Amino acid sequence: LQSSGCCIGPGFAEENTGPEEEAMIMTAGNSYLASPNLPDFHGCSPGWSSAFYGAECFDSEVHNYLKNLGKQKSSESQNIDAKKVELEQLLMMETKNYRKTIKFYQKLLQKERRSKGPETKSMLPKLRGQLQEMKSKVQFLELVKKYQMMYAEQWGVESCVLPTVIHNGKTDTLGMAPMDESSLLLYYNTEKHQCNNQNGVRVLQAGTPLGLMAYLYSRNAFLEGYVQQFLYTFRYFCTQEEFLQFLLDRINSTLSSTSLDPSTSLTKICNRSFYILQAWIEDCYSIDFATNTDLLCTLKEFISSKVASLNGYGEHLLSLLEDASARKSGSADQCSSMDKCEEEGEEGRKTLHSLCKKLSEDISGKNFYWKLSKGMAPIAQYQRERLHSSSAVLPKPCSFTEESSVSLAKADEVGPSLLIEYSAQQLCWQLTLLQQEVFLKCHPVHFLNSRALGVKDKCGAVQKTVSAETVSLKVCNLFLSKCVQDQYLLQLLRNADSVSTWVAAEIVTCHTTKRQVSLLSKFLRIAKCCYEQRNFATAMQILAGLENLIIRQLPAWKILPAKVAEIMEELKAVEVFLKSDSLCLMEGDRFKTLPTIPSAHVLAMHVQQLETGGFTMTNGAHKWTKLRNIAKVVSQVHAFQENPYTYTPDFKLQSYLRQRITHFKDADISALAADNCANFHQIPAEKHSRKIQDTLRRMKATFQ
Repeated sequence: LQSSGCCIGPGFAEENTGPEEEAMIMTAGNSYLASPNLPDFHGCSPGWSSAFYGAECFDSEVHNYLKNLGKQKSSESQNIDAKKVELEQLLMMETKNYRKTIKFYQKLLQKERRSKGPETKSMLPKLRGQLQEMKSKVQFLELVKKYQMMYAEQWGVESCVLPTVIHNGKTDTLGMAPMDESSLLLYYNTEKHQCNNQNGVRVLQAGTPLGLMAYLYSRNAFLEGYVQQFLYTFRYFCTQEEFLQFLLDRINSTLSSTSLDPSTSLTKICNRSFYILQAWIEDCYSIDFATNTDLLCTLKEFISSKVASLNGYGEHLLSLLEDASARKSGSADQCSSMDKCEEEGEEGRKTLHSLCKKLSEDISGKNFYWKLSKGMAPIAQYQRERLHSSSAVLPKPCSFTEESSVSLAKADEVGPSLLIEYSAQQLCWQLTLLQQEVFLKCHPVHFLNSRALGVKDKCGAVQKTVSAETVSLKVCNLFLSKCVQDQYLLQLLRNADSVSTWVAAEIVTCHTTKRQVSLLSKFLRIAKCCYEQRNFATAMQILAGLENLIIRQLPAWKILPAKVAEIMEELKAVEVFLKSDSLCLMEGDRFKTLPTIPSAHVLAMHVQQLETGGFTMTNGAHKWTKLRNIAKVVSQVHAFQENPYTYTPDFKLQSYLRQRITHFKDADISALAADNCANFHQIPAEKHSRKIQDTLRRMKATFQ
């Protein structure tokens, strides 16, 4: 579900499902189960917003709006199909009107810039207000649509049934009295919101591995964000094989009971198992199944032999696995939904995201502001007014499949001259697209357990001499020993290290101080442009290159213009800001409309800080509060991936940058600097000659 980026933020009252709505869900569930082929499937991955906002993702307004959808008269009963049709029509109509209005707004904006007529000026503010209202309505309808698609909640069970889930649904245990769930899960009570004077709400605090897996079947586990948080963090307490076997055991033991009354526990457990399995495939195929062929074969064999012949779930899951495999091999976007119904509207949503982004840039135009105190200490201010040109972001998708047009030899011949010829903004855009290419391939789980991969809190995140194969996993591995971990984070960090080395190498290989000053200024302006466009990854990579010990000692810094030199302090202030809070980039609503690329190393360090300390309590139960916080921090990866940059790619410049970065990625900066006299402080010839004469005179006096 790609519409998760428009979720309403925290701060809304929690509301339990009312009897009327519960009856509607059960009615819909009965009609849905009655079809033997189960033709109408929906994507059920809760998405990043579920992990980030938790139970506060959907507020009471969403509940009430959905409750009234599909009602022609107040006396008529609710129908889930009528709700779906009406919601789709409303969303399509509002989106179409929004597109038309924003195009009209852009035409007026261009006309106002050319003629500056009084009529246009008076019309623009009114149109901006209308656009903001239309945008909010479209986002609200997308949120309602996502809430309506949580069909899995109809198969949730009460907490007293969770011990039954653990007992595999066998008939000999169903007749027994339920076990005390306190041996499986621990809760703590919180006060209810003012709108509800009921008793306190139970919040999950800790649980055994079996208890945490069983809690996936509890009522509202999808809506409260537990399922998505579990999919991000379960590797801390169970392997992929153990989790899959847990689901398959529940399906196998209850599959024959699905033809019974849908209200029975057996039917609920079976159907909920399929939805959990589908959510796992949709969200984590690339990191769990694509990298573990044995796990994938086990799942396919079970579906083919025991499920496919009984109902439509098996055929749907096999189709889902095939689609996921195709996406893994042919698409870099791993955070998109894998439901076929969602694919049909994918292009329209991309266009809508692009239009929302343009509107935000034209209307608000706010960005970060970094102010220096008298003592040159960086103080981070959060925002500043800044005008963006509408041509800064073009609604054109970027592609990186074309052949490189500049050979390595040609790139070496050109040298750093192209860096001087292109503007800082042009270089910023292309470096951002290159960084985005590798960022879109990562997954929130890649940032977990990074200590086991050798990632440390220092300038060089991963030593060049350490390869992925030689990293020792014995000392600090937080995942279970048999848990397969994808090491894509190392590739991200090596890419960042290559960019930093390239920046330093380009500077020290300049043969004149004047050229070095020009290149230093260019890189500083590129970094400033990057962080203003919220590409913090490239900005921090350039800062790391400029903070190289040899670069900091260059004579060129002394003759660098003061305004340009201040950018260095701004970059340090940005770094302090990024390190200050793990969720600093998720504040406000700007991350939903403006693209963002975080610094991989900074994010990994934040996760490492959350991983510090024990994961289990004295009774052996795993701390779910700790795991939930980790899931919330890493969920921002998917949040940022939903809103990519749409700059127009310059393949010639990108190819040149790739070649230069590749050429210098393993360079020895000290060796390169030693071959260039511009890297050393020069003593004037006359002064040097006078020193020699004085030395000879003193030596002559000693022999007399």
